[in-house]
Amino acid sequence: MKELTEFAGKNVLVLGLAKSGYAAANLLSSMGANVVVNDASPEEGNEEAALLKERGIPVICGGHPNDILDRGFELVVKNPGIPYHNEVVKNAILKKIPVWTEVELASRISEAPIIAITGSNGKTTTTTLLFHMLNIGGKKPLIAGNIGTVACTVAEKAEPDQLIVMEVSSFQLAGTEQFRPKIAIWTNLYDAHLDYHGTSESYALSKANVTMNQTAEDFFIYNADQPEIEQYAEQTVAQKIPFSLKGRTAYGISADDHMIYWQGEPFVSRSIIKLVGAHNLENVLAATAAAILVDCDKTAIENVLGSFTSVRHRMQFVKELKRRSFYNDSKATNTLATKSALSSFQTPVLLIAGGLDRGHSFEELAPYMEHVKAVIAIGETAERFAEFAHSCGIDDVTQVQTMGDAVAVAYEKSEEGDTILLSPACASWDQYKSFEQRGDAFIDEVMKL
Repeated sequence: MKELTEFAGKNVLVLGLAKSGYAAANLLSSMGANVVVNDASPEEGNEEAALLKERGIPVICGGHPNDILDRGFELVVKNPGIPYHNEVVKNAILKKIPVWTEVELASRISEAPIIAITGSNGKTTTTTLLFHMLNIGGKKPLIAGNIGTVACTVAEKAEPDQLIVMEVSSFQLAGTEQFRPKIAIWTNLYDAHLDYHGTSESYALSKANVTMNQTAEDFFIYNADQPEIEQYAEQTVAQKIPFSLKGRTAYGISADDHMIYWQGEPFVSRSIIKLVGAHNLENVLAATAAAILVDCDKTAIENVLGSFTSVRHRMQFVKELKRRSFYNDSKATNTLATKSALSSFQTPVLLIAGGLDRGHSFEELAPYMEHVKAVIAIGETAERFAEFAHSCGIDDVTQVQTMGDAVAVAYEKSEEGDTILLSPACASWDQYKSFEQRGDAFIDEVMKL
C-alpha cells in the first residue's frame, strides 16, 4: 500500500456502512484521518458499527441527520448505494465538500496496476473471464470491486507485481476524482439506473469516468459497435483498443463467424468458445484484449475460452433433466439482458419473467420472442408481462405467485429439447433481496424436480 499523508488529521465522514463503508472507515482511520461514520440502520444488531466503536471510531446510527456536516468535514466517502439526492450528499456538494466512493481510495493507495471493467451488462462475466485468464497465465491477479470484494481492502494488500481486476459500477464511478486504471474496459451502454442518476447523460458520464483520468501510457478497451461509447472514446488520451462483432478489423480485437482477430491477424478460432450468445462474445473480446495487453500466455487464454461456461446467475446452465435444459439468468434485470439471453437459443424456450415494476416497457423484447413457446409470469409485473406475451402472439401464458410454481408449471408444459429459462427483465426487489437470492431460489426449485 502506498503511504499517503494527505488524510492525516483530515475530518472525514463515512456515509453508510455495509462492507464498503466499514472498510473505508478502517482504512482512513489507519492513515490518520478523524473519521465519523453515519449509518441509516439502527445501532441494535449493527455488527460493523459495534466493531468500529470498539476501535474508537464514532458511529451515528438510525438515520442521516441533516446537520451532520456542521462538524466541519473536509471529505465525504459514501456507500455507492446512497443516491445523490440524499440530503447529506446534496448539502456536501453545495458546500463543495468532495464526495467519493471507496474505489477512489483504492486507486490512490494501490501499488498494483488496476484493470477496471464497467458497462451496463457483461461486466461481471468479463471480470471473471479475465481473472481466470490471468490466474492460469501466472499473472497473480486479485479480483475486487462490485463483484463482491471491497476494492480498497484488496488494494491495501496488493503488491506491485500483481494486477487488480476490478468490476466498477456507475454508482462507484460517480464518486471518483483521480481514479486511473492502467487498463479500462467499457463493455456497453444502455439506459439503466435512471432512478439513481436522473438522466441518461448523467449515467453515461459516470461510466465514462473509467477512462477520463487515463494517460497515453494506459489502454482503453471499448465497444466500437456502439456510437454512444465511440463519442466518449474520442475524449480520452489513452491508447484505444476497440472491439467489434462486425467482422475482421485492422485494429483492436474483432470477430467474424469463425475467428477472433487481434490487430487484424487471426488469434483464436471461435469454435473453442464455450460461452453462448453474441453478448458473451463481446465479453470474450474485451477480456481477451486485456489479457493480451498484459502479455498473458495465449495457451492460458485458450484454456479459459475452452472451459468457461458461465458466471452464477448470468446465463448459468443449471442442469439437464429428461432432455430439458434449465438456465438461470436472474441477473437479467432489464430488457436488454433478457433480449441477449433469448437471442442465444434456437430451441423452444419456456420463459420465466417478471419482477419489480418500474413501469418500463417490454416492447423491445418483441422481435426476440419468436422461439418462446410459453411464458410464466411472476412478481409485480406478472400481469403486464402476460399482456405483453399475448401481444407477441404467445397463447400459452401463465401467471404465478412463487418461483416454485413457476418452475413446476414450466416443467409441466415442457417437452424434450426445450429450454426453461429464468430471465426476468426486471429487478428482484419485489420478492427478493437481490438477483442472487432470486437465482438461488430458481436453482433450488429445479433441483427439487
